[in-house]
Amino acid sequence: KQSNARSTITYARADRNTRTTQVFINLRDNKQLDTQGFSPFGRVVSGMEVVDKITSQYDDQPDQGLIQLQGNAYLNDKFPKLDYIETAAIVQP
Repeated sequence: KQSNARSTITYARADRNTRTTQVFINLRDNKQLDTQGFSPFGRVVSGMEVVDKITSQYDDQPDQGLIQLQGNAYLNDKFPKLDYIETAAIVQP
């Protein structure tokens, strides 16, 4: 197991034995998530300085249920300055 350290990528989850299709990048060490069942599956290996520039003005305001129901229509309407990851690649060691 890996810890939820800065730059690790983790699936969002609602409860034990659940997982959504949403992922997040840990912007700081979040060891408290380790005991809550959040298991990192990847790491940003380059470009973390770009991740640090992603807007944080909305914090945790988006409603997860509305995101699942309405998708980008909800996000574009309520959070017009929200940043998106447009491309990602898997790098084999």
